[in-house]
Amino acid sequence: MAEKGQYGLLVDYQYCSGCHACEVACKKEHGMPKGDFGIKVLQDGPRRCSDGVWEYDYLPMPTHLCDLCEDRVASGKLPTCVHHCQAGVMVYGPLQELAAKAAAAAKDKMVIFAK
Repeated sequence: MAEKGQYGLLVDYQYCSGCHACEVACKKEHGMPKGDFGIKVLQDGPRRCSDGVWEYDYLPMPTHLCDLCEDRVASGKLPTCVHHCQAGVMVYGPLQELAAKAAAAAKDKMVIFAK
């Protein structure tokens, strides 16, 4: 089992299409009831900024119910949200590696979630 606080998710939400595959896979994997989510895709926008640029993003956001699929990870699998992400915008791994990937990419729309 991964040590708590050492692993996380890197999400490059610039390319998230808002398909909700991560939400559905998580709910099914954990048998969550209606209204509960381990990960929730939030919508930001559309809105026009003062410089005329339109912003419209989807952001997969782990909730307090997310355990980064510790049972799946313990058996050598990826968290189900990462496995089922159709846009390939999520990476699971050690926080130090994720931080290095984010720094190397130097993008505006990347976030790291740690549990």
